Amino acid sequence: MKTAKDYLDAANAAVPRITAEEAVARYGKDDGIWIDVRDSSDIAKSGTIRGAYHIARGFMEFAADPASPFHKDFMKPDAKYYLVCGAGGQAALAGKTLKDMGYSDVTNVGGLADWKYAGGPTQEVE
Repeated sequence: MKTAKDYLDAANAAVPRITAEEAVARYGKDDGIWIDVRDSSDIAKSGTIRGAYHIARGFMEFAADPASPFHKDFMKPDAKYYLVCGAGGQAALAGKTLKDMGYSDVTNVGGLADWKYAGGPTQEVE
């Protein structure tokens, strides 16, 4: 039986993670697409990265699949993606899903609290 740790270890091995300071330094410097993968209620409580899209981790497959009626137009396999969540685990798992779907340039930026602590720009979301 696979455990949650097994899935997280595989995701962390497949998806590079950068520090919050590195992420803040990259923000706005390239054409990367920033995505918060937390649930809407968590985003409403703490805000998110300024300009980030929201795709809940459990919806990622549908948003990323061009054949899905729920596909998001900004989701393209050849684009660069930066994923954030509460602490880094959900971003790693969502990133692994994207990699498995053929998205090649996916980076885990960890948790929003670290982003805020590093001085990253945020926005409130209702």
